[in-house]
Amino acid sequence: MRRYFARKLLIYLLTFFVAVTINWMIPRFMPGDPIESMLTRAGVRTPESAEAMREYFNSLFGLDTPILEQYFSFWSGLLRGDLGLSLWLFPQEVTTVILNAVPYTLALLIPAILLSYWAGNRFGAYAARRKVMDNAVLPVWYVLTATPYMWLAILLAWSLGIVAGFFPVAGGYSFLLAPSFSFEFIASLIAHWFLPFLSLFLVAFGGWAIGMRNLIIYELESDYSNYLRALGAPGKLVRDYAYRNARLPQITGLALQLGVIVGGAVVTEIVFSYPGLGYLVLKAIESGDFFLLQGVFLFIVIGVLVANFIVDIVYVLVDPRTRVGMGGTDA
Repeated sequence: MRRYFARKLLIYLLTFFVAVTINWMIPRFMPGDPIESMLTRAGVRTPESAEAMREYFNSLFGLDTPILEQYFSFWSGLLRGDLGLSLWLFPQEVTTVILNAVPYTLALLIPAILLSYWAGNRFGAYAARRKVMDNAVLPVWYVLTATPYMWLAILLAWSLGIVAGFFPVAGGYSFLLAPSFSFEFIASLIAHWFLPFLSLFLVAFGGWAIGMRNLIIYELESDYSNYLRALGAPGKLVRDYAYRNARLPQITGLALQLGVIVGGAVVTEIVFSYPGLGYLVLKAIESGDFFLLQGVFLFIVIGVLVANFIVDIVYVLVDPRTRVGMGGTDA
């Protein structure tokens, strides 16, 4: 087992290195001049003052150094926990800007992933055993899982926010409130959180429900299920075994879908102007903020890799056959 985890850790470290390198390269191929954007926002008028500010910011951010030097400087700063200064919110540090947005993104992702996974698997397994319910809800699940996150977010914002007026459609809390632990502020946080969460939950729920429904039908028609029924085993016991075996591919699917769900959260936050990492991506692109953009992508890459590593460990703990196989290999 130690060899297994060592191999996994090496694979994830190599993936991290490649992903961070690509993450560093992408912003530098973006069109536009970040220094020019800063000068425009600063309202610099004369060519002399503009040139002086350009020289200052180039030297401050190292944009006038050779590209390889910028790359090694980035890794040096990364190992020290220094991601540089934000061009958009200068002179705030990128790490500070990101850490202020991370709680909002986690508040969307963690409940949406866990609740959709649990509810989707439960409802999928239940519908697979009841033909009437299966025929009624299966088309709805197909529509949900095929719906783009952004389109569903826009539809929910229009129907429940603008038309019905039940929920706000922009921001993380009311602009009339200051952050505090008061009931009014917490209620405002929940009201602004609900629609982005609902759009993520519904799309993921449909996918998990369809996957579990198909797996349960396959397991209930497999040889071991027919053998158990022939021996007179209770139907509940057969269904329990089927559900236990069907969970394993769903755990693998969870690892594969994490990146998709995180990407859905990014575009959903943009639709609702929700102050998470997705909103920072939009602002970083608009202002040409290399450092903020690569910092946000870095946090997303680390989060997805850590989550996948945890899922790998959970799979080993859940499936005893994996542990037996590893034991045999080590022996």
